[in-house]
Amino acid sequence: MVINGEDIGSGTALLIAAAPAGKGCLIDATGVLPALAAVPPSVLAGATAATIVELADPTDPQTVLTRIRAAAAAPGPLTLYIAGQLHLDHKQRLIHLALARTTTPTTLRYTALPWHWLASELKLRRPGSTTVVVDMVAAPEAWQQLRAEGLVLGYGIRVYGRIVPPPPRRRIAEPAYLKAFATAWRSGLNPPLARLHEHAAAQVGPDDALFLSIGDSSVPSAPSPAPHVQVPGLPHQPPAPAAENTGAAAEEDPLPAILAAAHAGRNGEAASLAAIWEGWALRTYGTGSVQAIHWLEVRADLARLADDPARSCELWMAAADARLARQQPPDDPAVESAVDRAHHQWQQLRDPQRARELGPPLDALRHHVPGRRPGAVEAVRHRLELLDATPPAASRGAAP
Repeated sequence: MVINGEDIGSGTALLIAAAPAGKGCLIDATGVLPALAAVPPSVLAGATAATIVELADPTDPQTVLTRIRAAAAAPGPLTLYIAGQLHLDHKQRLIHLALARTTTPTTLRYTALPWHWLASELKLRRPGSTTVVVDMVAAPEAWQQLRAEGLVLGYGIRVYGRIVPPPPRRRIAEPAYLKAFATAWRSGLNPPLARLHEHAAAQVGPDDALFLSIGDSSVPSAPSPAPHVQVPGLPHQPPAPAAENTGAAAEEDPLPAILAAAHAGRNGEAASLAAIWEGWALRTYGTGSVQAIHWLEVRADLARLADDPARSCELWMAAADARLARQQPPDDPAVESAVDRAHHQWQQLRDPQRARELGPPLDALRHHVPGRRPGAVEAVRHRLELLDATPPAASRGAAP
């Protein structure tokens, strides 16, 4: 058996099921292991011969990292199955996979597995040889970030899965998505993972779940064009400039599929794909390239579609700064557009604290790039004055 030119006679499946003990548990992660253990190893690993590694409620992130590193170094295809819960580190705003001893937010950085550790180990593998299947619950702050930005692993990695918000109080979620996989396999069915994902997603729900389906199309084979991003015009949003073309054929453009996913409500999937393409552009063309800036702007608009104005504002300001760093003048339409969009998203913020945090950098940027809209500079300063005059406790939950 050969895939992408590589012998897959021998493969590896790594099963990780982890959740905190006690009150912090949001999902019965290990409850899926008996069902997966009943599946033929060759099916789990996607190879004729298989090595199965199982981690049930591990306690030490370094131990988990060592197992992941060993599995990533093995030849042949690698499939990871992860059941558990995700949390957000308050200091660095990084996603972590909780382990058995992750009991409080203050201990998260020392007792949980940083998601970027996993991404760093897998990125060294041959594109197309790695698949990750997840069934996870996200704690409230992690859920908000994941809905806007998705769950990113990187170039050439297939990702299928379900992430759900926290269950009601005193209830524990079930890894029903992975159990649906196991049930299908035990019945003798072995369809392509993309089709099995669709089957499981249709069976388990819930309606507000974040489903991820990032298949082989996430492996860029050639530079993609950077087409015009269609959004409404001012005063609500300025028209986006046509980003610079990289020279590839239009049929290779992944943007229509990404925007279709976003408009269908699959915001996390769309954001994950855009982040993958941004990473590819950074590696291919470098930081500050027009190709990388294009994908940064796509991510900014996806954050808008996901109703995350704070993140959208941050990304649009980053795009403006990147263009200015390329020596594009302040009156360049692309620079003005990025600042106008950042300004608009900042105006949509209903959290006074976040508005206060993002206001000063926007104010500085707006003074450098006043734009063509009369009164834009004064509008930022006026709202900042209102925010500064309103006590934080009194302004909570109200828009200035």
